[in-house]
Amino acid sequence: MTTGVLALQGAFALHQSRLESLGERVVQVRIPADLEGLDRLVVPGGESTTVSMLAERFELIEPLTEFAQSGKAVLGTCAGAILLSAEIQDGRADQRCLGAIDISTRRNGFGRQVDSFEQEVQIPILGELPFHAVCIRAPVIERVGESVTVLATIDSRPALVRSGAIMVSIFHPELVDDLRIHQLFLAM
Repeated sequence: MTTGVLALQGAFALHQSRLESLGERVVQVRIPADLEGLDRLVVPGGESTTVSMLAERFELIEPLTEFAQSGKAVLGTCAGAILLSAEIQDGRADQRCLGAIDISTRRNGFGRQVDSFEQEVQIPILGELPFHAVCIRAPVIERVGESVTVLATIDSRPALVRSGAIMVSIFHPELVDDLRIHQLFLAM
């Protein structure tokens, strides 16, 4: 199995390192051809408007949309959740989203950089041990569609959600040594 990590901007190298530590073969995705032959894809955190602009510049919007609709597993974290969402609130007028999961996200929903935080989060699908969630300028998931399952919440708001083969989190699982979210993704 081969997992791609969108490597335009943001925390892609940390996701790659976490996946490789689990024995996964990882390819960095920068152009459409890099998606060929992949079994799964990670869309990492970063600055969501920058990722959107770069994806458009490198003609990745349509290929990423097709990949996400193919039924192959996709994990989006923080800005990746925004890019994969069906709707972006408070985004730039030219900011694109892929419509891969029926959620509406609000950029920087918890506030600016100084409002970033860390919190222990219960994720029942991962067992009783809480997950240490690192939220950096985290988006808020404002709406979830009927096909979306909420796997965890922060402040009573969805923080980790899944619909079919698409899973997104508002936090950064790659910033902690706990590999359970990456393991869950690889098992999808």
